[in-house]
Amino acid sequence: MAQTTPRPDGHDDGPPAGSHFQRLEHARVRRATAELQGRVRERFPNRTLWEVCGELVALVDEVATRDGLSQRRIRAARLLSRLAVLLVVAFLSGTVGLAMLDLVRGGQFQAVDFLPLLETIINNLVFGGLAVLFLLAVPERMERARILRVLHRLRSLAHVIDMHQLTKIPGRDEMAPPELGAYLEQCSEMLSLVGKTAALFAEDTTDGDVLDAVEGIEGLTSDMARKVWQKIAIIPPR
Repeated sequence: MAQTTPRPDGHDDGPPAGSHFQRLEHARVRRATAELQGRVRERFPNRTLWEVCGELVALVDEVATRDGLSQRRIRAARLLSRLAVLLVVAFLSGTVGLAMLDLVRGGQFQAVDFLPLLETIINNLVFGGLAVLFLLAVPERMERARILRVLHRLRSLAHVIDMHQLTKIPGRDEMAPPELGAYLEQCSEMLSLVGKTAALFAEDTTDGDVLDAVEGIEGLTSDMARKVWQKIAIIPPR
């Protein structure tokens, strides 16, 4: 029996060091998708199903890529938001500093004289905090929008795959039963890989919108694959 790595007290709930079975790896999903494309192209070179699988390979690569216009925009927005946060903090600090300087220059003062300064500090903390939260959230919203766009394309691709099997009716299709069975099995496998590709996004995020979209695609592809296997089960023997 394999030895498991003990979890230390206060661990962060991530997979233990050396674990290879608690995280979905992009490289494995990519390899499985590329291998499926090769098998589909070899078995059905005159069908467009292998080209659809090629689209899935490209989407798998896009999930993990850190290049491209969208990513450059997100990195630029992250840099600009941090600079803007520094400017906001410097401006508000300067405002409080000037208020304190005016108070000190006034010479003698009583406790009631601190009320305007206290009001200034509170206002700066409230509005400054809101501004900082907004600025820091801009790159996150851009990243969420990018992910949801890719997930939308995955959902569309799942429907394209479903269309390829939709007209394949056992007993009525021109394909021989063994060929039809293999074709439907590869459609089912491709749908499963669409779900796994979507799940890659859930590895490094706790964003509720992204997780809901991933869960929706996984449920959609599972339902589609189940219908495909219902067809496979009634394929007449040769």
